[in-house]
Amino acid sequence: MQPDTEKLSRTIWVGVGLIIVILCASFAFTRLNQPARPASPLPIISTIAPFTLTNQAGNVVTLDGLRDKVWVADIIFTRCSGPCPQMTRRMELLQAALPMGSAAKLVTLTTDPDHDSPEVLKQYGERFNADFSRWQFLTGTKKQLGALAIDSLKLSAEEIKPEDRKDDSDLFVHSTYFVVVDKQGRMRGVFESSGEGVEWTNVQPAIISAVQQLERER
Repeated sequence: MQPDTEKLSRTIWVGVGLIIVILCASFAFTRLNQPARPASPLPIISTIAPFTLTNQAGNVVTLDGLRDKVWVADIIFTRCSGPCPQMTRRMELLQAALPMGSAAKLVTLTTDPDHDSPEVLKQYGERFNADFSRWQFLTGTKKQLGALAIDSLKLSAEEIKPEDRKDDSDLFVHSTYFVVVDKQGRMRGVFESSGEGVEWTNVQPAIISAVQQLERER
């Protein structure tokens, strides 16, 4: 190939390369400046019935008191040696991960009100660095707790018969879900928090995303 031809060929290829770079940059700029697609509305799973329970400080907590707040709920018992400690540890991680501007609340119910008094729940919450201004631990009668946990939040909780218990802490079988409730007191999301195959690094961002989406709703 003659020198002039080689020079022309190099010039052409440089030009083609520049055009490709410009096109790629233009495409990236266009994608970055496109308005974000709004997230699909979360389904309304159920409506929470009014309730009256007692928190770790002995104060009354009602549905009206949580109105206009998004909240995340779960159910445990403090004597549990199964999934409960992991669930509560993950609720602690969620507490730390919620954005500073979020007004979301965390609510942990007990399945074991005969043992889990406000004082016991307070000590349990302190073990997991609970910020009680954001995260409340609730007890009440079995009927009151069942009405909220089972009827409204669709969480399961069943006492194990004494003859079927493996040890003194094997008292209840219950859901390991985290449930997200919107400002109007409607259940809008269910997330598995524990168990085989559950990766908390995937679940936590999904919960936070749901909370933020519901906080933007009016």
